[in-house]
Amino acid sequence: MRVAVVGRCASGKSTIAAALRDHGYDAWPVAQEHSIVSALWNARQPDALVLLDASLATVRKRRRNPDWPDWIYELQTARLANARASAHVVVNTDDLSIDAVVSNVLDKLAR
Repeated sequence: MRVAVVGRCASGKSTIAAALRDHGYDAWPVAQEHSIVSALWNARQPDALVLLDASLATVRKRRRNPDWPDWIYELQTARLANARASAHVVVNTDDLSIDAVVSNVLDKLAR
């Protein structure tokens, strides 16, 4: 199964895509939040779209920058709107370990 993984900065896209590859999926992260192309995630025509989300507080913590701009966060939210509406799986990664996110995504993809 081909799986595109999108999400805002520091949501875990690269980490989760790599974990999905370890489980046999053809998975890749998409830097949708940096693109003005609203359906960039669909460029490689995935079978499933996974959207990872994280709160502004979590992004700031993961980036080790308490002043990371909220306007960038809001811009990324807007740029991810098409992906969110099209996602097969949405996971908020705020309070989850990497293993918990992977387990959650694998469970939802199996359905």
